[in-house]
Amino acid sequence: MESLLLLSRLFLVGIFGVAGITKLMDLKGSETAVRDFGVPKALVTPLSIILSVSEVIIAILLFPLFTSWIAAVAALVFLIWFTIGMGYQMAKGNAPDCHCFGQLYNEPVRVSSLIRNAGFSIPAIFLVYRGVKGQGPGFGDERTYSPEFVFGVLILAGVASLLLYARQMSIRQIEILRRMEILEALGGGAIERNEAGDPNDGLPIGAVFPDFSLLDAQGKLITLDHLLAEAKPTLFFFISPTCEPCKALMPEIDEWQAGLRDSVNLVFVSKGTVEANQEKFTGSWAKRFLLQKNTELQDLVSAKWTPSALLMNTDGRVASHIAAGDVSIRGLVDTIKSGDINDPFFYFASKKPHAREPRIGETVPDFEMPDLEGRMIDAAELRGKPTLVTFWSLTCPHCVEMMRQIKNWESDGGEREANLLLFSDGEIEEHRKFELSSRIIIDKDYATAAKFGMMGTPSAVLVDENGRIASETAVGAANIWALIGKWN
Repeated sequence: MESLLLLSRLFLVGIFGVAGITKLMDLKGSETAVRDFGVPKALVTPLSIILSVSEVIIAILLFPLFTSWIAAVAALVFLIWFTIGMGYQMAKGNAPDCHCFGQLYNEPVRVSSLIRNAGFSIPAIFLVYRGVKGQGPGFGDERTYSPEFVFGVLILAGVASLLLYARQMSIRQIEILRRMEILEALGGGAIERNEAGDPNDGLPIGAVFPDFSLLDAQGKLITLDHLLAEAKPTLFFFISPTCEPCKALMPEIDEWQAGLRDSVNLVFVSKGTVEANQEKFTGSWAKRFLLQKNTELQDLVSAKWTPSALLMNTDGRVASHIAAGDVSIRGLVDTIKSGDINDPFFYFASKKPHAREPRIGETVPDFEMPDLEGRMIDAAELRGKPTLVTFWSLTCPHCVEMMRQIKNWESDGGEREANLLLFSDGEIEEHRKFELSSRIIIDKDYATAAKFGMMGTPSAVLVDENGRIASETAVGAANIWALIGKWN
């Protein structure tokens, strides 16, 4: 029991000491977190300092036996206070960053945050329950060095090390997976994959921008059709009231808006309450803000980070990769300023090592090849109506799964909107078994498909009614269907 009391105090010393010191080391981040929890602006800085210093003082007072009980009470009050504040923000639909351990560990408030605080409260409750005289041995007491205590310290250190290691490995694994996806998408050849392209790119250039309905700051419902009716390209900025880099970029965005006002619409897509966004983006609220309940529009276009930007042309098609972060956003804006934004083939592609340049705007390559029935198909047939030129393989399980979607699309009359032409490899009879009405060309080694920009299977490009390539290569079934505005 004595060792358990001492371990409880040691645990709280570590929690409050680390929390207070890391907050003081990142006072600007602490102020942001306090402000995002709804504290009045005049109180943000003093409260941030008081909070951080108080946590350090609690850690110090847990050392002496004559102040330990008071410190345990204070620790419990703080934990309850933090938990109530987090729960209140979650009930309002907000998810501010807790900044609990400064830059060492920072995440949006969620259910796991409440569970963590409940766990931290257990040793504090135990010490408060034991009373002033039941705080265990002092740190200089010979009982401090009992085998039970030393074993307990080793266990705590081991658990803390394992948790830290697990978190680092999780972060590293996510980074490795993202890099593998990028390498896989850029590597070419018959890549078999179900996911769509580079995770930083979102929807492929040339895809139909997904429909949406969101409320603006005045409570008016805004849809995609409203924006298209204005007959201007639209530059979407995805931001958040909990995103400090978003606020830092806002003065530059103000300048961009002034320079692009006549040629481009700027639309800000955020989340949270009107009040939270007004507080965060003071001076910019006169602009058009659309508020998501969560991240519904971001999810549709795969804008995973804030700040990020995405350009939509006047035809309602995606005209850029996701520009994530200030450097990439500046590159997108510079391209818009220097280019012909009204060119139907205008686009912005992220610059990545070894990335293939999209063939957007190019005339389809000349070819003349027979389909499964021996009827000749040439480049001239890819005119008069948009054509989804798809690259496929019998050895690709994701392609075989996509075949079911193609059949449903054909049965629903999809060919009234666009033609579908498949380049594949393998035996003719194996392809005939699928009984598609769309035409299939057996292209050994993808010699012709490569001229269209084939990049893995399944992949596709959209050819417009004039026989010009109107999209980059879309990889994966979801992105392929996005080229013609179908969301399976």
